[in-house]
Amino acid sequence: MKHFEDHDELTETEASGGVKEHGVRYVLGFSLLLAIVLLSIMWIIPAANSGR
Repeated sequence: MKHFEDHDELTETEASGGVKEHGVRYVLGFSLLLAIVLLSIMWIIPAANSGR
């Protein structure tokens, strides 16, 4: 961080919190997909069985 008289300037890493890995993006995407599939199965199976 650079200090000036009237303001401070942060580097890109300091401003972003220092984390730039893409692993979190894949975990969130996979979790969302898994949740959609599981909730769909929980809805489709009872709906299919109620028509009998």
